[in-house]
Amino acid sequence: MVIFTEKKDIQSYLQAKKAQQSSIGFVPTMGALHEGHLSLVRQALQETDIVVVSIFVNPTQFDNATDLDNYPRTLPRDVALLETVSNNLVVYAPEVTDIYGEVAQSENFSFGGLEFEMEGQFRPGHFNGVGTIVKRLFEIVTPDHAYFGQKDFQQLAIIKYMVTAYNLPVTIHGCPIYREANGLALSSRNERLKPAYKAAAPFIYETLMAAKKQFGTKSVESITSWVADAFAKHELLKLEYFTIADEQTLKPITETVTNKTYRAFIAVYADDIRLIDNIPLN
Repeated sequence: MVIFTEKKDIQSYLQAKKAQQSSIGFVPTMGALHEGHLSLVRQALQETDIVVVSIFVNPTQFDNATDLDNYPRTLPRDVALLETVSNNLVVYAPEVTDIYGEVAQSENFSFGGLEFEMEGQFRPGHFNGVGTIVKRLFEIVTPDHAYFGQKDFQQLAIIKYMVTAYNLPVTIHGCPIYREANGLALSSRNERLKPAYKAAAPFIYETLMAAKKQFGTKSVESITSWVADAFAKHELLKLEYFTIADEQTLKPITETVTNKTYRAFIAVYADDIRLIDNIPLN
């Protein structure tokens, strides 16, 4: 495994590999790696010659300073986990100054309105931070293929939009959500859940699956109210939002239309830990 902390060094290394006609796969992460991340790495290894994993906690996508401070930073453990998958990976673990210089500041983007739905309503500026870091990492790594999990489905849609809008020469792959046996979507934030909340968290996926069973036979309004009631009765979990949206536009719907695909999105607080999830409905 090769580990770089400065962009000039990884760029020099990858330019030499590209000169040998090697294809580059890229898995950008914020560290605190888990099996969900490793599943992305495994797919990238199957489809490309050289796989780069970035480990960087990006300050510009946090709207909550406490959340940024508390975000787990576990580089030695992350590297050890990656070694269980392959010893031929390239890791890029820069400091903030290597990415941003002296001032960590977001660019301003337009994502065709995708940024104003769901997460955009509750995390102002978040997607400018996401767009900034992903675009800069693409410019540094110059990957042929990049791999993202569908747990952050809105983020995935925004990155696809950005790649098209800026004519970035990279193919984006959206990979299935990796879940625990009880259905809970894997997240780096799960490590911070207190035992009682960790035990309660699978209720999120159970509720999504129950909503999916109702989809097509009950109205969107009825399903949305049912989900809100289910969480209102829960002792530990607090619903922030539940939305049924068009998969392409991410706009919430009130009724379905033939030949369109829909997805349910949810954000829930388990104590002070914010968890998100989503599932396709049709």
